[in-house]
Amino acid sequence: MSKSYAIDASLNHDSNKPPINRRSFLAASGGALVAAAASESLVGPGALPSVQAASTKTSPENYVKLLHETLSGEQRTRMHFSFDHPLRSKVSNNWNIIDPDEGAIGKLYTPDQQELIRNILKGLLTEDGYERVQRQMKDDSGGFENYTCALFGNPGEAKFEWVMTGRHLTIRADGNSVKNTAFGGPIFYGHAVEFNEKPDHPGNVWWHQARLANAVYDSLDGKQRGKALLSEAPPDSDYSLVFRGKGAAIPGLHCGELSADQKGNMKETLESLLNMFRPSDVAEVMTCLEKNGGVDALHVSFFNQGDLGDDGIWDRWRVEGPAFIWYFRGSPHVHTWVNVAHES
Repeated sequence: MSKSYAIDASLNHDSNKPPINRRSFLAASGGALVAAAASESLVGPGALPSVQAASTKTSPENYVKLLHETLSGEQRTRMHFSFDHPLRSKVSNNWNIIDPDEGAIGKLYTPDQQELIRNILKGLLTEDGYERVQRQMKDDSGGFENYTCALFGNPGEAKFEWVMTGRHLTIRADGNSVKNTAFGGPIFYGHAVEFNEKPDHPGNVWWHQARLANAVYDSLDGKQRGKALLSEAPPDSDYSLVFRGKGAAIPGLHCGELSADQKGNMKETLESLLNMFRPSDVAEVMTCLEKNGGVDALHVSFFNQGDLGDDGIWDRWRVEGPAFIWYFRGSPHVHTWVNVAHES
Protein backbone atom coordinates (compact mmCIF):
# COMPACT_ATOMS: atom_id res chain seq x y z
CA MET A 1 0.00 0.00 0.00
CA SER A 2 1.26 3.47 -0.85
CA LYS A 3 1.35 5.64 2.30
CA SER A 4 1.63 9.43 2.49
CA TYR A 5 0.96 10.40 6.07
CA ALA A 6 1.96 13.89 7.15
CA ILE A 7 1.29 16.41 9.89
CA ASP A 8 1.73 20.18 9.50
CA ALA A 9 1.97 21.73 12.95
CA SER A 10 2.73 25.21 11.59
CA LEU A 11 -0.93 26.21 11.32
CA ASN A 12 -2.60 28.25 14.00
CA HIS A 13 -4.62 25.66 15.92
CA ASP A 14 -7.37 26.79 18.27
CA SER A 15 -7.89 24.00 20.79
CA ASN A 16 -10.61 26.03 22.53
CA LYS A 17 -13.02 25.92 19.61
CA PRO A 18 -16.19 24.13 20.75
CA PRO A 19 -17.20 20.92 18.98
CA ILE A 20 -20.26 20.75 16.77
CA ASN A 21 -23.57 19.98 18.47
CA ARG A 22 -26.36 17.96 16.96
CA ARG A 23 -29.09 20.61 17.13
CA SER A 24 -27.06 23.16 15.17
CA PHE A 25 -25.86 20.51 12.75
CA LEU A 26 -29.37 19.34 11.96
CA ALA A 27 -30.39 22.91 11.21
CA ALA A 28 -27.51 23.23 8.76
CA SER A 29 -28.07 19.90 7.03
CA GLY A 30 -31.75 20.73 6.72
CA GLY A 31 -30.87 23.66 4.46
CA ALA A 32 -30.78 26.62 6.89
CA LEU A 33 -27.04 27.09 6.44
CA VAL A 34 -26.84 30.77 7.29
CA ALA A 35 -29.10 30.41 10.33
CA ALA A 36 -27.00 27.54 11.59
CA ALA A 37 -23.81 29.46 11.02
CA ALA A 38 -25.16 32.25 13.22
CA SER A 39 -25.03 29.88 16.18
CA GLU A 40 -21.70 30.30 17.94
CA SER A 41 -22.06 26.75 19.23
CA LEU A 42 -21.66 25.56 15.62
CA VAL A 43 -19.01 27.75 14.05
CA GLY A 44 -17.68 30.06 16.73
CA PRO A 45 -17.80 33.86 17.14
CA GLY A 46 -17.41 36.09 14.11
CA ALA A 47 -18.20 33.46 11.49
CA LEU A 48 -21.54 34.80 10.28
CA PRO A 49 -20.38 37.52 7.84
CA SER A 50 -18.26 35.15 5.75
CA VAL A 51 -21.09 32.61 5.59
CA GLN A 52 -23.62 35.29 4.65
CA ALA A 53 -21.36 36.37 1.82
CA ALA A 54 -21.46 32.85 0.40
CA SER A 55 -24.32 31.25 -1.46
CA THR A 56 -27.06 30.02 0.82
CA LYS A 57 -27.12 26.79 -1.14
CA THR A 58 -25.51 23.96 0.79
CA SER A 59 -22.74 23.29 -1.70
CA PRO A 60 -19.84 20.99 -0.86
CA GLU A 61 -17.72 24.07 -0.21
CA ASN A 62 -20.30 25.34 2.32
CA TYR A 63 -20.03 22.02 4.15
CA VAL A 64 -16.22 22.19 3.99
CA LYS A 65 -16.37 25.56 5.69
CA LEU A 66 -18.69 24.21 8.37
CA LEU A 67 -16.38 21.25 8.94
CA HIS A 68 -13.39 23.57 9.22
CA GLU A 69 -15.16 25.72 11.81
CA THR A 70 -16.00 22.69 13.99
CA LEU A 71 -12.55 21.08 14.10
CA SER A 72 -10.92 20.65 17.48
CA GLY A 73 -7.26 21.44 18.00
CA GLU A 74 -6.35 17.75 17.90
CA GLN A 75 -8.27 17.22 14.67
CA ARG A 76 -6.59 20.23 13.05
CA THR A 77 -3.18 18.91 14.02
CA ARG A 78 -3.92 15.64 12.23
CA MET A 79 -5.72 16.74 9.07
CA HIS A 80 -5.32 20.50 8.46
CA PHE A 81 -2.41 21.64 6.27
CA SER A 82 -1.21 24.79 4.56
CA PHE A 83 -2.61 25.29 1.06
CA ASP A 84 0.81 24.96 -0.56
CA HIS A 85 1.57 21.60 1.08
CA PRO A 86 2.83 19.16 -1.61
CA LEU A 87 0.33 16.46 -0.62
CA ARG A 88 -2.55 18.67 -1.81
CA SER A 89 -1.90 17.88 -5.48
CA LYS A 90 -0.88 14.24 -5.06
CA VAL A 91 -2.98 11.42 -6.51
CA SER A 92 -2.63 7.65 -6.38
CA ASN A 93 -4.72 4.52 -6.77
CA ASN A 94 -4.40 3.53 -3.10
CA TRP A 95 -3.23 6.06 -0.56
CA ASN A 96 -4.20 8.18 2.43
CA ILE A 97 -3.03 11.68 3.21
CA ILE A 98 -3.20 10.85 6.90
CA ASP A 99 -2.76 7.55 8.72
CA PRO A 100 -6.15 5.76 8.61
CA ASP A 101 -5.35 3.95 11.87
CA GLU A 102 -5.85 7.29 13.60
CA GLY A 103 -7.43 9.54 10.99
CA ALA A 104 -10.14 7.42 9.35
CA ILE A 105 -13.46 9.24 9.07
CA GLY A 106 -15.08 6.81 11.48
CA LYS A 107 -12.36 7.38 14.10
CA LEU A 108 -11.21 11.00 13.95
CA TYR A 109 -14.57 12.76 13.63
CA THR A 110 -17.73 13.03 15.68
CA PRO A 111 -20.93 11.53 14.22
CA ASP A 112 -22.14 15.01 13.26
CA GLN A 113 -18.85 15.83 11.56
CA GLN A 114 -19.05 12.53 9.69
CA GLU A 115 -22.41 13.67 8.31
CA LEU A 116 -20.83 16.93 7.18
CA ILE A 117 -18.13 14.94 5.37
CA ARG A 118 -20.76 12.68 3.83
CA ASN A 119 -22.59 15.78 2.59
CA ILE A 120 -19.39 17.10 1.01
CA LEU A 121 -19.02 13.84 -0.91
CA LYS A 122 -22.70 13.78 -1.89
CA GLY A 123 -22.46 17.32 -3.19
CA LEU A 124 -19.53 16.50 -5.46
CA LEU A 125 -21.46 13.71 -7.17
CA THR A 126 -24.80 13.08 -8.80
CA GLU A 127 -27.21 10.76 -7.05
CA ASP A 128 -26.16 7.91 -9.34
CA GLY A 129 -22.47 8.73 -8.90
CA TYR A 130 -22.81 8.81 -5.13
CA GLU A 131 -24.54 5.42 -5.04
CA ARG A 132 -21.77 3.92 -7.19
CA VAL A 133 -19.03 5.40 -5.00
CA GLN A 134 -20.81 4.10 -1.90
CA ARG A 135 -20.78 0.59 -3.38
CA GLN A 136 -17.14 0.96 -4.42
CA MET A 137 -16.02 2.10 -0.95
CA LYS A 138 -17.89 -0.77 0.68
CA ASP A 139 -16.32 -3.39 -1.59
CA ASP A 140 -12.83 -1.91 -1.56
CA SER A 141 -12.34 -0.84 2.06
CA GLY A 142 -15.38 -1.77 4.10
CA GLY A 143 -17.16 1.55 3.67
CA PHE A 144 -17.07 5.35 3.86
CA GLU A 145 -15.94 5.40 7.48
CA ASN A 146 -12.60 3.75 6.57
CA TYR A 147 -11.55 6.52 4.15
CA THR A 148 -9.71 9.68 5.17
CA CYS A 149 -9.92 13.36 4.32
CA ALA A 150 -7.71 16.40 4.77
CA LEU A 151 -8.12 20.15 4.45
CA PHE A 152 -5.56 22.49 2.91
CA GLY A 153 -5.90 26.21 3.60
CA ASN A 154 -8.74 28.06 5.30
CA PRO A 155 -12.23 28.18 3.76
CA GLY A 156 -13.79 31.64 3.82
CA GLU A 157 -10.44 33.35 4.35
CA ALA A 158 -8.12 32.26 1.55
CA LYS A 159 -7.54 29.48 -0.93
CA PHE A 160 -8.54 26.04 0.29
CA GLU A 161 -9.03 22.48 -0.87
CA TRP A 162 -10.64 19.47 0.78
CA VAL A 163 -9.35 16.08 -0.41
CA MET A 164 -10.77 12.63 0.33
CA THR A 165 -8.49 9.64 -0.14
CA GLY A 166 -8.40 5.87 0.26
CA ARG A 167 -8.35 2.77 -1.88
CA HIS A 168 -9.57 3.58 -5.39
CA LEU A 169 -10.57 7.16 -4.59
CA THR A 170 -9.08 10.65 -4.68
CA ILE A 171 -11.72 13.39 -4.91
CA ARG A 172 -11.56 17.13 -4.24
CA ALA A 173 -13.57 20.25 -3.41
CA ASP A 174 -11.69 23.52 -3.87
CA GLY A 175 -14.21 26.33 -4.42
CA ASN A 176 -12.26 27.26 -7.58
CA SER A 177 -9.15 27.97 -5.51
CA VAL A 178 -7.03 26.10 -8.06
CA LYS A 179 -7.19 28.20 -11.21
CA ASN A 180 -7.40 26.77 -14.73
CA THR A 181 -7.88 23.27 -13.34
CA ALA A 182 -11.00 21.08 -13.26
CA PHE A 183 -11.84 19.21 -10.03
CA GLY A 184 -9.14 21.19 -8.19
CA GLY A 185 -6.47 18.84 -9.53
CA PRO A 186 -6.05 15.24 -10.71
CA ILE A 187 -8.57 12.72 -9.40
CA PHE A 188 -8.87 8.95 -9.29
CA TYR A 189 -11.71 6.46 -9.07
CA GLY A 190 -11.87 2.69 -9.44
CA HIS A 191 -13.40 -0.52 -8.16
CA ALA A 192 -12.41 -4.14 -7.57
CA VAL A 193 -15.21 -6.63 -7.09
CA GLU A 194 -12.31 -9.07 -6.93
CA PHE A 195 -8.67 -8.36 -7.70
CA ASN A 196 -8.64 -10.39 -10.93
CA GLU A 197 -12.03 -9.69 -12.43
CA LYS A 198 -13.67 -11.78 -15.10
CA PRO A 199 -14.34 -10.55 -18.65
CA ASP A 200 -17.20 -8.04 -18.69
CA HIS A 201 -16.47 -7.31 -15.01
CA PRO A 202 -19.72 -8.51 -13.38
CA GLY A 203 -20.69 -6.23 -10.50
CA ASN A 204 -18.13 -3.52 -11.23
CA VAL A 205 -19.79 -0.13 -10.81
CA TRP A 206 -17.65 1.55 -13.50
CA TRP A 207 -17.55 -1.07 -16.25
CA HIS A 208 -20.43 0.63 -18.07
CA GLN A 209 -17.96 3.41 -18.92
CA ALA A 210 -15.80 0.94 -20.84
CA ARG A 211 -18.91 -0.15 -22.74
CA LEU A 212 -19.47 3.49 -23.72
CA ALA A 213 -15.88 3.82 -24.91
CA ASN A 214 -16.06 0.57 -26.86
CA ALA A 215 -19.12 1.92 -28.67
CA VAL A 216 -16.86 4.71 -29.96
CA TYR A 217 -14.40 2.08 -31.21
CA ASP A 218 -17.22 0.18 -32.90
CA SER A 219 -18.15 3.33 -34.83
CA LEU A 220 -14.68 3.61 -36.39
CA ASP A 221 -13.82 2.34 -39.85
CA GLY A 222 -10.92 -0.03 -40.48
CA LYS A 223 -8.32 2.67 -41.10
CA GLN A 224 -9.36 4.59 -38.00
CA ARG A 225 -9.24 1.45 -35.87
CA GLY A 226 -5.71 0.81 -37.09
CA LYS A 227 -4.64 4.16 -35.66
CA ALA A 228 -6.68 3.88 -32.47
CA LEU A 229 -5.70 0.35 -31.42
CA LEU A 230 -2.27 0.23 -29.78
CA SER A 231 -0.36 -2.67 -28.31
CA GLU A 232 1.00 -1.32 -25.02
CA ALA A 233 -1.00 0.60 -22.43
CA PRO A 234 0.46 3.50 -20.41
CA PRO A 235 1.73 2.80 -16.89
CA ASP A 236 -0.87 2.46 -14.16
CA SER A 237 0.44 5.39 -12.12
CA ASP A 238 0.26 9.15 -11.71
CA TYR A 239 2.95 9.43 -14.40
CA SER A 240 0.17 8.78 -16.89
CA LEU A 241 -1.44 12.09 -15.87
CA VAL A 242 1.39 14.34 -17.08
CA PHE A 243 0.21 16.67 -19.86
CA ARG A 244 2.22 16.63 -23.07
CA GLY A 245 1.09 20.15 -24.00
CA LYS A 246 0.16 21.82 -27.27
CA GLY A 247 2.09 20.69 -30.30
CA ALA A 248 3.30 17.46 -28.71
CA ALA A 249 2.81 14.11 -30.42
CA ILE A 250 -0.01 12.16 -28.77
CA PRO A 251 -0.53 8.44 -29.53
CA GLY A 252 -3.76 7.12 -30.95
CA LEU A 253 -6.39 8.34 -33.40
CA HIS A 254 -6.60 12.10 -33.77
CA CYS A 255 -10.25 13.03 -33.25
CA GLY A 256 -9.90 15.79 -35.82
CA GLU A 257 -10.03 12.98 -38.40
CA LEU A 258 -13.47 11.83 -37.24
CA SER A 259 -16.65 12.54 -39.15
CA ALA A 260 -19.13 15.00 -37.71
CA ASP A 261 -21.27 12.14 -36.43
CA GLN A 262 -18.26 10.43 -34.86
CA LYS A 263 -17.21 13.67 -33.17
CA GLY A 264 -20.73 13.99 -31.82
CA ASN A 265 -20.49 10.45 -30.47
CA MET A 266 -17.16 11.24 -28.82
CA LYS A 267 -18.53 14.35 -27.13
CA GLU A 268 -21.61 12.46 -25.95
CA THR A 269 -19.35 9.75 -24.54
CA LEU A 270 -17.31 12.30 -22.61
CA GLU A 271 -20.50 13.83 -21.25
CA SER A 272 -21.67 10.37 -20.18
CA LEU A 273 -18.38 9.74 -18.37
CA LEU A 274 -18.86 13.03 -16.57
CA ASN A 275 -22.45 12.43 -15.47
CA MET A 276 -21.22 11.07 -12.13
CA PHE A 277 -20.06 14.57 -11.11
CA ARG A 278 -21.88 17.74 -10.05
CA PRO A 279 -22.86 20.12 -12.88
CA SER A 280 -20.36 22.86 -11.98
CA ASP A 281 -17.43 20.46 -12.29
CA VAL A 282 -18.80 19.11 -15.57
CA ALA A 283 -19.05 22.67 -16.91
CA GLU A 284 -15.48 23.38 -15.84
CA VAL A 285 -14.21 20.25 -17.60
CA MET A 286 -15.98 21.22 -20.82
CA THR A 287 -14.65 24.80 -20.59
CA CYS A 288 -11.11 23.48 -20.18
CA LEU A 289 -11.62 21.16 -23.13
CA GLU A 290 -12.90 23.93 -25.40
CA LYS A 291 -10.04 26.27 -24.44
CA ASN A 292 -7.61 23.60 -25.65
CA GLY A 293 -9.24 22.97 -29.02
CA GLY A 294 -12.29 20.89 -28.13
CA VAL A 295 -12.86 17.36 -29.38
CA ASP A 296 -10.75 18.11 -32.46
CA ALA A 297 -7.65 18.36 -30.25
CA LEU A 298 -8.16 14.98 -28.57
CA HIS A 299 -6.70 11.58 -29.38
CA VAL A 300 -8.39 8.31 -28.48
CA SER A 301 -6.58 5.03 -27.91
CA PHE A 302 -7.54 1.45 -27.13
CA PHE A 303 -5.04 -1.18 -26.02
CA ASN A 304 -4.54 -4.85 -26.83
CA GLN A 305 -2.68 -5.20 -23.57
CA GLY A 306 -4.93 -6.36 -20.76
CA ASP A 307 -7.83 -7.52 -22.95
CA LEU A 308 -9.53 -9.89 -20.53
CA GLY A 309 -10.91 -12.91 -22.31
CA ASP A 310 -9.28 -11.83 -25.60
CA ASP A 311 -12.77 -10.81 -26.68
CA GLY A 312 -11.97 -7.55 -28.44
CA ILE A 313 -13.92 -5.57 -25.83
CA TRP A 314 -11.07 -3.30 -24.84
CA ASP A 315 -10.61 -3.14 -21.09
CA ARG A 316 -8.07 -0.35 -21.36
CA TRP A 317 -8.58 2.92 -23.23
CA ARG A 318 -7.49 6.53 -23.04
CA VAL A 319 -8.67 9.93 -24.24
CA GLU A 320 -5.92 12.53 -24.29
CA GLY A 321 -5.46 16.13 -25.37
CA PRO A 322 -2.90 18.88 -24.71
CA ALA A 323 -4.29 19.32 -21.17
CA PHE A 324 -6.87 16.52 -20.96
CA ILE A 325 -6.32 12.95 -19.77
CA TRP A 326 -8.94 10.29 -19.03
CA TYR A 327 -7.21 6.93 -18.68
CA PHE A 328 -9.39 3.90 -17.91
CA ARG A 329 -7.31 0.84 -17.03
CA GLY A 330 -9.90 -1.91 -16.75
CA SER A 331 -7.70 -4.92 -16.05
CA PRO A 332 -7.21 -6.76 -13.76
CA HIS A 333 -9.83 -4.42 -12.22
CA VAL A 334 -10.80 -0.80 -12.79
CA HIS A 335 -8.43 2.11 -12.18
CA THR A 336 -9.34 5.48 -13.70
CA TRP A 337 -6.97 8.45 -13.82
CA VAL A 338 -8.34 11.90 -14.70
CA ASN A 339 -6.58 15.23 -15.15
CA VAL A 340 -8.14 18.20 -16.94
CA ALA A 341 -6.91 21.79 -17.13
CA HIS A 342 -6.35 24.65 -19.55
CA GLU A 343 -3.52 27.04 -20.14
CA SER A 344 -3.78 30.40 -18.39
